[in-house]
Order: sequence, then structure tokens, then C-alpha cells
Amino acid sequence: MRKIFVLFAAAAALTTAACNTVSGVGRDASAAGQAVTGAAEDAKN
Repeated sequence: MRKIFVLFAAAAALTTAACNTVSGVGRDASAAGQAVTGAAEDAKN
């Protein structure tokens, strides 16, 4: 029973870490998109 609990806790930790990683990638992509948009606006003016 203890092994099952340890495996469940490890799986939960890995799942949480993966969600944080995906969230971070999304924020980075959004920031890059905003930078490109800003550069395009500057070039247009």
C-alpha cells in the first residue's frame, strides 16, 4: 500500500511540474509575439 501511495505522489508531482512547464512556454511565446507585434508597428510608423 505504501508503494502505491509513493508512486501516486510521484505521478502527481510530475504532472504538476509538466503543467508549470507548459504554462511557462505559453507565456514565453506570448511575450515573443508581443515583441514581434511591437517591432512591426514601429517599422510601419
